[in-house]
Amino acid sequence: MLAKINNFEIDLSKPIDISIPLSNTEENPIAWYIEKPEIKPVVFGDWTGSVKEGASTNFNNIQFNPHGHGTHTECLGHITKEFYSINQCLKQFFFLAELISIEPEIQGENAVITKNQLEPLLNGKTPEALIIRTLPNLANKKHQNYSNTNPPYLSEEAAIFIRENGIQHLLIDLPSVDKEHDEGKLLAHKAFWNVKDVTNLNADARLNCTITEMIFVADAILDGSYFLNLQIASFENDASPSKPILFKIADF
Repeated sequence: MLAKINNFEIDLSKPIDISIPLSNTEENPIAWYIEKPEIKPVVFGDWTGSVKEGASTNFNNIQFNPHGHGTHTECLGHITKEFYSINQCLKQFFFLAELISIEPEIQGENAVITKNQLEPLLNGKTPEALIIRTLPNLANKKHQNYSNTNPPYLSEEAAIFIRENGIQHLLIDLPSVDKEHDEGKLLAHKAFWNVKDVTNLNADARLNCTITEMIFVADAILDGSYFLNLQIASFENDASPSKPILFKIADF
């Protein structure tokens, strides 16, 4: 099924899913020191919401944290005193996106994505969305427990560069754009959203911009330009589990 968006032709029958599914197994990725998600039947007295247990339907409760349990998309409400909802901030869902691959730069005990690495890879392009695949691209990203591992992160200067290039949506295969233990500074989050004061939000903060973390981009997906369909669940929360889907662009 072919479709045209902004004069670009894409094949909707060939989606490329870069999300990580949420499960209640040890295979589920974890960050921020929490346990795995729980998916289990509701129990009312002698009744259990499971067809295996004799019920007419499966009727499960799900307990999870969007930030710590897989692919999620967040708005600036993640770091502000005032409540902002991803469901209210994200109102468009198709974007021209650029996929780039970067091996973070080793700086002492840290691995950092820098502005100097981003500049030549973007090469003057200003897509609406930027997708960063970190190298080496190990399959264990889909199952990793990131807690207390000091994963790679984005420098403040790199986040400013992304913002100043007009990129509205940032997607990355890490649990956070910021350093795991950073004393609550959250420099990359603040720089990307242009949040200068988390207590009294500045007028030029980027309310319509999002960060998506814990994606997985397989090696078979080549760097380059794609159309991105960024879908969330309709949670009135700072973040939601999400399902970013890429589509190749014909003759691009």
